[in-house]
Amino acid sequence: MKVNPPSIIHLDMDAFYPAVEVLDNPELRGKPVIVGGSRERGVVSSASYEARAFGVHSAQPTATAARLCPNAIFLRGRMHRYREVSKQIFEIFLRFTPLVEPLSIDEAFLDVTGSERLLGDPVQIAKTIKATVLDETGLTVSAGVAPSKFVAKIASDMDKPDGLTVVEPHKVRVFLDPLPMKKMWGVGKVTQKALARLNIHTFKDLRLFRPDFLERKFGKNGPRMHLLAMGMDERNVETEHEIKSVGHERTFMHDIMDSGDAKKALLGLATQVARRMRRKKMTGKTVSLKVKYYDFKQITRAKTLAEFTDDGLEIYGAACDLLQKTQVGKRPVRLLGISLSQLSFVHAVGQLSLFGDDQSSQKRKELNMALDSIAEKHGDKSVRPATLFPDK
Repeated sequence: MKVNPPSIIHLDMDAFYPAVEVLDNPELRGKPVIVGGSRERGVVSSASYEARAFGVHSAQPTATAARLCPNAIFLRGRMHRYREVSKQIFEIFLRFTPLVEPLSIDEAFLDVTGSERLLGDPVQIAKTIKATVLDETGLTVSAGVAPSKFVAKIASDMDKPDGLTVVEPHKVRVFLDPLPMKKMWGVGKVTQKALARLNIHTFKDLRLFRPDFLERKFGKNGPRMHLLAMGMDERNVETEHEIKSVGHERTFMHDIMDSGDAKKALLGLATQVARRMRRKKMTGKTVSLKVKYYDFKQITRAKTLAEFTDDGLEIYGAACDLLQKTQVGKRPVRLLGISLSQLSFVHAVGQLSLFGDDQSSQKRKELNMALDSIAEKHGDKSVRPATLFPDK
């Protein structure tokens, strides 16, 4: 019996963060909006298409973005608001299939193979989802429809914004063959240069090589790339992903010179990480400290705690211990970050032993729950340790 190929839709919100900002402030419509750090320091999280026309892109230093687009409007991100809209969007996705795999706050894979009899063919389902998202949120989403995750993701990026690209099973090779190698997952600049030395510039160029030759040149990545070049991707849509770490980092407007200022920044970071951990109902055991010095040299230090935790002060204490193993205070610091790994959904007994007996530990948990509730209603900055408020 012939088995039909799966029907996968990749949905990717268009310039999500700036789009939400425009949604909440229509006066920004049509203007180059950049969400991220300050204009002078930091990194671009996302940019509107008006800003992208000037060469602005995510992960770009904001100083570079400001030079490229002098009239850009720079906004600090509002993750609480973005999560709120994201939740609404994913609830729409789930109306069409329970097989939704989130890739980030603004994109997902949907397997609609089992929904076709009830909702129509995958192209019609994608059109309906796009219309529903626009109608209920005022935002646009681009879609790629294909028989595999790999091809669907590439397709969704072909006609942004508000695009819909369909790759039928018998046209996968025709679709992929002319694409440049930079379109393939896991192929960075170093691999692209190595491929170019072999005169491999497109998917078709790669497809015509023997897998064993590619394995000799690129190891296990060689045959993997060869399969993808032919459009062969047998990965299923997974509704759950294992989270390996939860973290937060901050790039400073001016380099930090003093270890006391660094510790104050770490307290804010630890508070954010702890709140995210509790929001995800997780605890962690290994605290990692990330330091980027003024010359962009980056180091990490890690410490494994005796017990699992989701408490900000415990994370902060570990981060301060790790700070002593760096040159913070001796060398200017551009960025600090804290992350928690070795995660568990089980809250270990005694995880807050830092605060003494079980009764005080319970009080600490209750206090954290109360603070989380306030932050959920009024935003993460509504409640913070007193030392994080500006001096008067």
